[in-house]
Amino acid sequence: MVTPSEGRPLRVLVTGLGGFTGRYVADELKHAGHQVVGLGAEPAGAVARVDLLDAQAVHAAVAAARPTAVVHLAAIAYVAHGDVGGIYQTNIVGTHNLLAALASLSTPPDCVVLASSANVYGNAGGRGDLLDEGVAPAPANDYAVSKLAMEYMARTWADRLSIVFARPFNYTGVGQHPRFLIPKLVEHFRSGKRCIALGNLDVWREFMDVRAVAWVYRRLLETSGGGDTFNICTGRVHSLREVLATMASIAGYAIDVEVNPEFVRDNEVHRLGGDPSLLQQRVGTLPDHDLVETLRWMYQG
Repeated sequence: MVTPSEGRPLRVLVTGLGGFTGRYVADELKHAGHQVVGLGAEPAGAVARVDLLDAQAVHAAVAAARPTAVVHLAAIAYVAHGDVGGIYQTNIVGTHNLLAALASLSTPPDCVVLASSANVYGNAGGRGDLLDEGVAPAPANDYAVSKLAMEYMARTWADRLSIVFARPFNYTGVGQHPRFLIPKLVEHFRSGKRCIALGNLDVWREFMDVRAVAWVYRRLLETSGGGDTFNICTGRVHSLREVLATMASIAGYAIDVEVNPEFVRDNEVHRLGGDPSLLQQRVGTLPDHDLVETLRWMYQG
C-alpha cells in the first residue's frame, strides 16, 4: 500500500460539499491536514455555488480551485427522485463537465475519486452472496443506470486523468435527509410516533456509517495501486426488520408498521451487500462503527 501524499497536504476539490456526505468528507480531510475547497448548490464558506450543467462556470471554478485531488459527490442520489431527466443530466452531463474542466488544467489533479453507487449491481446479490467488483452490473432503476453510464463516460478520460470509481453501498448518519429510510425510522422513534408506513420489509442492506465512508474517501486520495473501482462496504448486511428491532431496543418501545403498497417498488433490489476485500487492500482496515452505534448516534443526535 503506497501513500504518495504522506507528509504532503492535498488541496482537495469536493463537489457537493454542502450536502450530507460532503460535510463529513470535508471534516475528515481537514482533520488529516488537507485543504478543502468546494462546489455546491448553495454558497457557504469555502463552497462556491456552481451548476454542474453550466460547463463554462464549472471550468472557471475548477481553474480558480487548482486542486491536487478531487472527490466528486455532487449528484441526484435519491432512487425515487421524480425527475428522471434531471437524474441523467446531473449524474452524467454534470460529471462530464467536471472532468473536461479538470483535464484542461495545466497541472491536472493527482487523483479524481468519482462517487458511483453499488446500485449498479441491481439484484445480483439475490442469492445472498457478497458482491465484489468483478460482478457484472445489472442496474434496475434509472438512478443506477445513470451511475453506470457515468462510469463508462468517465473512462473516456482515463488517458488524461487518474480516476478512481467508488461504489458505496447504503450508508447513513446524523444529517441525512428524512426521505431516506434510516433517518425516517429514527425520526419516528425520536418523536414518539407509534406507527410508520413502509414498503417492503424483507430487504437486506449494508447500513454503513457516513463517518467511515468519509474516512474511505480520504484514504482513496492518499493511496495508490490495486485497481480503479472499489466497493465501499463492510460485508455486513442487515434486514429492515432487524433495524426496526434495534431501534425499538434503543428507544424503549416498538412501533407498529403498516406496509403501504405505494412504497413497494416493482424493481426493488432485495439484497445488497458488498465484499470489502479489495478496498481494504487499498486503504487498510476500515473504522468499525456497528449498526447499533450508528443508530444510537442518530437517535441521540
